Amino acid sequence: MFKSEITEFDTTHGSPFDRGSADSYYGRPRNPHKGGSGGSMGWEEITDLTPEEVRAYHAGYEHNERFGDKKEWR
Repeated sequence: MFKSEITEFDTTHGSPFDRGSADSYYGRPRNPHKGGSGGSMGWEEITDLTPEEVRAYHAGYEHNERFGDKKEWR
């Protein structure tokens, strides 16, 4: 997947694509979900996803693995 291909997915905060990307960034294992952003937002993590949402989650995770960066823990 190239950066231009992400336009087929909803990339808004809390979307499956966004959560997959965040999990990769923070070095977490794959765990398809949406919402659950943590922090001050306190959104509920939703794991009952449609097949398309699962695909979007994995696309976000893979996108960050290939093109993103990783959290530097100090």
